[in-house]
Amino acid sequence: MEPLTAAKIQKTLYIVYIFAALDITLLFVQFSITPYLARRLGFDTLWFGYLQTTVGVIQLLGGPVFGRFADLFGARAALSVCSMASVVYFLLLAAADSTILLFLHKLPAVFMHALPGAQMVVADLSASEKRAEALAKLGLCFGIGMITGSSLGGTLSTRYGEKFAAYVAAGGSLINLLLVLKFIPKHTKKHNAVDSNRKEAGSVFSLREIVRLMKFPGVAKTFTVKIISGLPSVVFQVMFSIIAMNVFQLKAEQNGYLMAYMGVVQMVIQGAVIGRLTSRYPENSLLLFSIGLSSFVGLAQALMASMFQFCFVVVPMMFSLSVFNVITDSMLTKSVPASDTGTMMGLCASVQSLLRTFGPTIGGFLYETYGVSSFGYIQFTINATLFILLFMSRRKTPINK
Repeated sequence: MEPLTAAKIQKTLYIVYIFAALDITLLFVQFSITPYLARRLGFDTLWFGYLQTTVGVIQLLGGPVFGRFADLFGARAALSVCSMASVVYFLLLAAADSTILLFLHKLPAVFMHALPGAQMVVADLSASEKRAEALAKLGLCFGIGMITGSSLGGTLSTRYGEKFAAYVAAGGSLINLLLVLKFIPKHTKKHNAVDSNRKEAGSVFSLREIVRLMKFPGVAKTFTVKIISGLPSVVFQVMFSIIAMNVFQLKAEQNGYLMAYMGVVQMVIQGAVIGRLTSRYPENSLLLFSIGLSSFVGLAQALMASMFQFCFVVVPMMFSLSVFNVITDSMLTKSVPASDTGTMMGLCASVQSLLRTFGPTIGGFLYETYGVSSFGYIQFTINATLFILLFMSRRKTPINK
């Protein structure tokens, strides 16, 4: 494989950031379509939870396979498959006029892992000491996509209908596919040639490879923290469209503006704050801080009583989520060889998918039984407990050494 020059690397990174921003834009266009389409088809809160759980299961199964596929066949092949799956996904969404079709349109999501694919490319092409900052720029793309997609999706759905919005999203996915085929190199790994013999002996469906990665120092612990701390936040996120619709009484266009506001907050945090934090403070300290802050966010969510109050809660909420996700992803990619960053990013995506598998069903039950405040109290309890355990473990480490 011909080595990538500095100029080629920089150009590739720019294209990956554009790719990620467009994909996230289309994701939030979909978020502006599905809840209202589901309600029109007669879904209640519990059935909407089942729909979200279906997506979680599908992406849970596809995440590790996609990551392994990216390691074996390269970034261009992986991101091309992802973009083609997105085109099919949105075309099926446009055709969904029944409960069965709404569930069936989620099937292509097994290949839709654009963000993990982009994270793999960024991890491959960035220096270890700059990795957290480079990954944070993908979070900046997430914020841009959230703003654009939420506003665009809400406007298109309100003025032209959900079907038209889905067709626009399919067209955007096709543009992403063309970007990948034109500008993304076949391989982005610096150690591709060195590790080719070991990789050829493996398989895309290699469970042994996943187990091997989990045995690297610190990987299993970070994954456990990612699952435990992330679950309450995911429950709130997947149920937020229902909360916005039923509790805050927001219409599709208003919900789009709210999501856009959250995107602005995240964009500022990812673009202007996280890079400075990672250059000044150790990643372990930032991880602990984000978990502690998340517990207070949960308490604030439990006590909030209006849309105005929620807008204040959004700032620390997005800050804790952004720091937590960037730091855990950075720690995990640094814990494994460069040849396995795709598989690791696929596993990270699977953690989110695992949480989204159980999150909607848990969220639907909590919402119907205990109300919105239960989400916040659970988040406070879990993260406060985890913070204390990690803090005590950290204090003991120097003594043991």
